[in-house]
Amino acid sequence: MLYPLKFRPIYKHYVWGGKKLAELKNIKSKNQENISESWELSAVNGNVSVVTNGFLAGNNLQELIEIYMGDLVGESVYEKYGIEFPLLLKFIDAAQPLSVQVHPNDEIAMKRHNAYGKEEMWYIVEAENDAEICIGFNQNINKEILQKALYDKSLFDFMNFEKAKNGDVFEVPSGRIHSIGKGILLAEVQSTSDITYRVYDWGREYDPKTARQMHVDLALDVIDYNSYKSYKTKYQTIKNDSSEICRNNHFNVKIIDFDNTLIRNYVSADSFVVYMCVGGSAVLECNNHKETLTKGETILIPAEIDEVKLIPDLRTHLLEISI
Repeated sequence: MLYPLKFRPIYKHYVWGGKKLAELKNIKSKNQENISESWELSAVNGNVSVVTNGFLAGNNLQELIEIYMGDLVGESVYEKYGIEFPLLLKFIDAAQPLSVQVHPNDEIAMKRHNAYGKEEMWYIVEAENDAEICIGFNQNINKEILQKALYDKSLFDFMNFEKAKNGDVFEVPSGRIHSIGKGILLAEVQSTSDITYRVYDWGREYDPKTARQMHVDLALDVIDYNSYKSYKTKYQTIKNDSSEICRNNHFNVKIIDFDNTLIRNYVSADSFVVYMCVGGSAVLECNNHKETLTKGETILIPAEIDEVKLIPDLRTHLLEISI
């Protein structure tokens, strides 16, 4: 019988990382302080998550799917994706802004890289007072205008900036140019893909110590040059219930805001469920198994589990993610 699975985080160190993830994860060693990303659940080649709890500890995610197939991920999910886990889940700490970038859609990514494209969603866990998200354009432009703006350094005359505060949600579909600003800790839900086209890196691209490859030519053909009225997702939480905050072809995300015990029923889901704790803590009970989930932790509920009891410690917020 399967049970809720915890995995060892995979920590990434980039030039823009800070100390918030070390605090969130209670990491004491000095060499772990500058953590940019914590990959909570991953099947990316070379970065496959490994179980840390229960009798399956030491097995990685791909091995589990090979053995348990639809019982772990859901029959329809297994039929579509096979042994490839379809999501990559992260916590990201931006002490400095990330590169301005864009991701290709499935069609272009498959043609160019034999891989899936990337869709993302961000939930702001913590934001400093002046924190901003750079996302989309503030007016309709075209490829030629963007090329000129990158050349004469007028890019930010056309970029859209959004103030970020705790609890904000931003959807980042493929083709939408974006950058996470400094002073933001967020949870990211994305399709399994590590394809990123960078177009600008805040001057770091000119320093040999920090330079990373730019992909302007590849990016120009995938960018959505349209401007939209709103880039921030509007939603309302329902106390002691779930509220949908994102639904697309790759994943569904709800937020559960609760301070009383809840029973979550997944009999008809035909999908695994992942909880990312973005506030508070809770005890999960199912199949005579009990696990505690605290802020900054992630847990996978196998598809064969029909019901989970959630017992909060004061008020708790969970992202509930499925296919």
